[in-house]
Amino acid sequence: MSVRRTAIAPSLAYQTFGQQGPPVLFIMGFGMPGAVWGPQVDDLQMDHRCCHYDHLGVGDSDRGPFLRTIPAMADDAVRILDDLSWDRAHVVGVSMGGMIAQELALRSADRCQTLTLVATHGGAPVASLPTPRGMRFFLQGLFGGRKARMRSLPRLLYPDEFVESIGPSALRSHLDTRLSHPPALRTVLGQLYAVWRHSTESRLSQIDTPTLLVRPGKDILIRPTQTDRLAQRIRNAQVLRFDDAGHGVTFQKAAELNAALRDHFVRSDSRVPHESRTLEVTV
Repeated sequence: MSVRRTAIAPSLAYQTFGQQGPPVLFIMGFGMPGAVWGPQVDDLQMDHRCCHYDHLGVGDSDRGPFLRTIPAMADDAVRILDDLSWDRAHVVGVSMGGMIAQELALRSADRCQTLTLVATHGGAPVASLPTPRGMRFFLQGLFGGRKARMRSLPRLLYPDEFVESIGPSALRSHLDTRLSHPPALRTVLGQLYAVWRHSTESRLSQIDTPTLLVRPGKDILIRPTQTDRLAQRIRNAQVLRFDDAGHGVTFQKAAELNAALRDHFVRSDSRVPHESRTLEVTV
């Protein structure tokens, strides 16, 4: 699909997939291009109109300002919706993208048909820190150059047993999507600033949008207990547990996650009410 761009500078680059069905906006995480949503859009475009985009400073988008905030990034998501003339969409965010999705649901609830938050947190300063192992791999990838990133990223995103099972060829192809055009250091530092300042916990009870929380049980970058904190604060929330998955759950558990997204969307589109309590489903 060809890359489209928003009209107003700084311009955001985005791609659309699918010709019919309910719209779905995918919001990517820290330092990654929207194309990492490939396992989701390849499937869901069969019966949904899908869009993913590159954050400012990432991929084909303009560079944008140095220091960003999560609310400003939520405004970027609204710009994408406006450019597509989508009044509402199912909003799916992973990691930092999940933080942006929270702000979008809080600031522009009328634009969110449903909300899906994958491997993310609400901004508790200490509790939101990675595990020591996660911090080590994160810093190696951030400051160690491309080779160090190629070594550290698989261990950061996936449990060791998954890395060993997938095979080097498939893993290399997957990582090339993530690493082929890494963002400049100024973008990385600007996004770190945004993540560090992210804080929605005290406002999460205001979210009325039907919400699916995806909890990868072996995540070493954002601890699984952060999903538990979200579940305690967001009404109308369901928790989908992947106990053997890491932070890269959108790739590791693509088929199962895509099926859960479809079910989540259908329940909203058919006006089937969500329970006003947390329902935990383990896959």
